[in-house]
Order: sequence, then structure tokens, then C-alpha cells
Amino acid sequence: MDRLSNTVRPYAWGSTTAIPELLGIAPTGEPQAEMWMGAHPGAPSLLTRITGTGTSTGTGTGEAGSQQPLTDVIAADPERELGRATVEKFGPRLPFLLKLLAAGAPLSLQVHPDLAQAKRGYEDEERRSVPIDAPHRTYKDANHKPELICALTPFAGLCGFRRPTEAAEAMAALGVDSLKPYVDLLGAHPEEAALREVLTAILGADPAEMAETVNLAAAAAERLGGAHTPYARIAHHFPGDPGVIAAMLLNYVELQPGEALFLGAGVPHAYLDGLGVEIMANSDNVLRCGLTPKHIDVPELLRIVRFEATEPGVLRPEASPSGEELYETPVDEFRLSRFDLSPGAAPVDLTRDTPQILLCTGGAPKAGELDLAPGASVFVPSGEKVEVSGTGTLFRATVVA
Repeated sequence: MDRLSNTVRPYAWGSTTAIPELLGIAPTGEPQAEMWMGAHPGAPSLLTRITGTGTSTGTGTGEAGSQQPLTDVIAADPERELGRATVEKFGPRLPFLLKLLAAGAPLSLQVHPDLAQAKRGYEDEERRSVPIDAPHRTYKDANHKPELICALTPFAGLCGFRRPTEAAEAMAALGVDSLKPYVDLLGAHPEEAALREVLTAILGADPAEMAETVNLAAAAAERLGGAHTPYARIAHHFPGDPGVIAAMLLNYVELQPGEALFLGAGVPHAYLDGLGVEIMANSDNVLRCGLTPKHIDVPELLRIVRFEATEPGVLRPEASPSGEELYETPVDEFRLSRFDLSPGAAPVDLTRDTPQILLCTGGAPKAGELDLAPGASVFVPSGEKVEVSGTGTLFRATVVA
């Protein structure tokens, strides 16, 4: 297996302390939003082919050996690294990206396409010769982007539409006259039509008038407190942004450590605050609908969003006799599970015929003979023998092939 050296992305919404605290290093004072583990071409992990034993950290220090991008290692021999079944099902690339995600401020309100929508949208923009790095480009690739976030600390987010009547009550309680048309629409139509009409109206409103509405709503939310507090906090980071009003259409969720959310295609969501382990299909396709200065493709967004009220569906892992706690999801590109290892327990055999990334989030477990510290990760090629032992918490990312 191979130790990974991983890139930390300094997005503006990132916490300045959460990832450094996990890694046991001093904060730099700059945002440290995401640590990427995998073979994404934008920031592939570097791996060190093991030549001995030692202690690993999240920055990849440890044994001597040559470092190279995981993308190059996989490209050189996909079947050896990923296994034949994975290559046949997903092609010669790692199908998932694993992250540590540390939100110190809200991320953009967004949705992701399903596989058919992504293929169609990507082919259309390619046909129209839209540059891949153009700010108005919507589809960066032809893949879908389901994702799962598992909380390591208390973690707040928005996930899926709530019932229109609940959204109407929340808006009406603010006492802002310019919200009344939205309140009326939410109560006057069937669920899908009501949510579609209100989101369309919010995104199509005059920017100056909407900014005034948002500022009045934020002040009212601050006064009311309670269930309205999250919207005041969002508005603090995005004053005047129509996404503040759109956020009131969604379920507010607070995860406790160990709990998770699965975000499927078309489900609007935003992470607000907290540290978690995130896994997703390896894609960059994001359609934004607020809380961002970036381009919002409103017509395409309205085609992708699923306008249905849903419960957030908080996931709690299912334990197996082996001690593996699995987060069940309806996709094959990734499979995330957790092991809480106890002192004196027998080693657990994790050998699989699929590629794996193991991430330590607490304690001092061992993978084979390798000592791991919080934030350390290793890549395990398909079929390679691996046992874990010691004391601590490990997340296991792999695929269903």
C-alpha cells in the first residue's frame, strides 16, 4: 500500500482551524477548506511507494521512496491498481474522490446532474466550443456527482426542499412585505409547481429589489432567532444574495458526529458549518443557485432541480460482525464505511478486489505495519493484502464493482 500526500484547497469558505487541529499542526491563518485524497486531475494525491516502516502524517512524510501522482500510477497499469472489475465498470480511472471538508462559512447553494443530464450537457457545450475553463461553462465533464458527507464534528447544512407550507410559515414570520408574493405562491399551488414558481421568481427578481428584501429578511431573522438564526448567519456571509431567500425553501439539518447525508442528483443543498469526511463520484459538475458570486445558469438549473419536498434522510451506519460500519447509498462509484478499532482486538482483514483509500480520523491505528495518525491516508491497490489494528478510527473508501 502507499502513503498519500494530499493537497489542501484554500477556498474562502474554509475553516482556518478544523483541518490543522485534526492533523495536529499549527494553523496558518488562511482558510483550509478541503483535503483531497484520490486521483482527481486538478489535485491528485502523491504517493510514496513503501520501502520500510514508520509513522505517517497527512502531509505524506514517512519512509523514503519516490513520489508520483496517483493519476500517473493508475494510468500506467489500471488493472493492477484498480482491478479488472473496476476498470470494466468505470473505465481506467479511480471512480471516487475522498475529502476532508471543513466549512467555516456557507458553501454555495447547488445541485448536481444525473448521469444522462451530465452527458447531454457536456456534449452540448463541447459541440458549441464553450471553453472548459470559461466562467459560464456549466458542465466540466460527462459524469454525475452524487456525494455523501459524514460529520466528524457537529455539522450544519441545507438538504432538499421542505414542504411549501413550512417554507411559507418561515417566510411569513419575518413580516417582510416583499416576501408576501412568495408566501402566497407557496400556499396556492401543488407542491412541485409551488416550489418551481417560487425558486424561479427568486432567481429572476430585480437584483436591487432582491437585495433590499434579503437585508430586511436578515434583520428580521436576527431579531426572531431560534429556527431563523441560520438564515441570519447565511446573510451575514452573503448580504443581499437571493440564495438567502432560496435557502428558506430547504430543510435545515444538524448532523452529529458519525451521522451522514447522501446528496443525489437534482437535490439542492449547501454545507454551512463543520468538519466532515466527504466522498463523491469523480466529477466537477455543479450548478449553483445562490450564495455565490459565480455564474448561475438559471434555465439549466431549473431543468436539473428536482422540485419535490423530501425528508433529509440522515444516515447512521449499519454495523457488521467484522466491525465495519457501512453508510448505505444507491450508487456504485463509492462505498464509505468506518471502523472504530479497540485496543487488544484482533486485526481486521480489509483485503478487497477493488481499490481502497483508508483515512485515519482519530487515535493511532495501524494499516499493516504502518502507523497512522489523524489525517493520514493510504492507497491500497486492488487485491493487496491489508489488515488494520490498534486503537482509533479509520474510514474506508472503495467502490462497488
